[in-house]
Amino acid sequence: MRMRRIAAVAIMVVLSAAVVFAGGSSEETSASGRPVLRVAMECGYAPYNWTQTTDANGAVPIADSNDFANGYDVMMAKHIAESLDMDLEIVKLDWDSLVPAVQSGVVDCVIAGQSITSARLQMVDFSEPYYYASIVCLVKEDSPYANAQGVSDLRGVTCTSQMNTVWYDVCLPQIPDANILPAQDSAPAMLVALNADRVDLVCTDMPTATAATVAYPDMLLLDFSGSDDDFEVSQEEINIGISMRKGNTELKDAINSVLAQMTVEDYNTMMNEAISVQPLAQ
Repeated sequence: MRMRRIAAVAIMVVLSAAVVFAGGSSEETSASGRPVLRVAMECGYAPYNWTQTTDANGAVPIADSNDFANGYDVMMAKHIAESLDMDLEIVKLDWDSLVPAVQSGVVDCVIAGQSITSARLQMVDFSEPYYYASIVCLVKEDSPYANAQGVSDLRGVTCTSQMNTVWYDVCLPQIPDANILPAQDSAPAMLVALNADRVDLVCTDMPTATAATVAYPDMLLLDFSGSDDDFEVSQEEINIGISMRKGNTELKDAINSVLAQMTVEDYNTMMNEAISVQPLAQ
């Protein structure tokens, strides 16, 4: 996890209500007369984002719904919108609908725990990272793999993870003789699979795993980072970014100007707050 650089210049894009981001949906203005930043996320991927029934702990209404969204991504979206003098609208979409929504301009950006992979970069542009998430695994405390010290100790494990993620596509195939079951359509679904003993292990990132151990106390986190037997992933695959329509440089520069004022410590503090207020942690 590398330290963020602090920008040498002040935020250059504290936007007025008249600013419209090219290619996005922020041509809309709210009742306040300010432009609207439409942000898509699953609203089902704690601690990054989740759905709740009230506005407790600063939750934001979900568009076209009676529910509210909260979590790290919502906190970050609120911070960005406030910094840019915009009103925030949260749009709830399935994981596989996020990239098409930003490509088509239905939303301005996606803040949903997306890794900045080369495959995604062919379809959308990304901000600088707004979180750095190391790869870990989850097993049950009574699992025969509970004492694993590295990837090689997971040989033959029955496992899964979330579809279209670095965890499923890149990490699980590195486990020797792994019995890789079909990918789950969401992070909660993969945790349910582990909890129900349909698999012995799931692969995910540190925030998701940390939150899961709060929600499921009999789950154990396996972290091989710093060892010679860790998953091999690129920095790009563990850097989490905000995606937007290709060529929308105004929005990209605006978001990056806000992130440039933040540090890794800021990110971790916000993530810890999200974990502390996630519904299953209460």
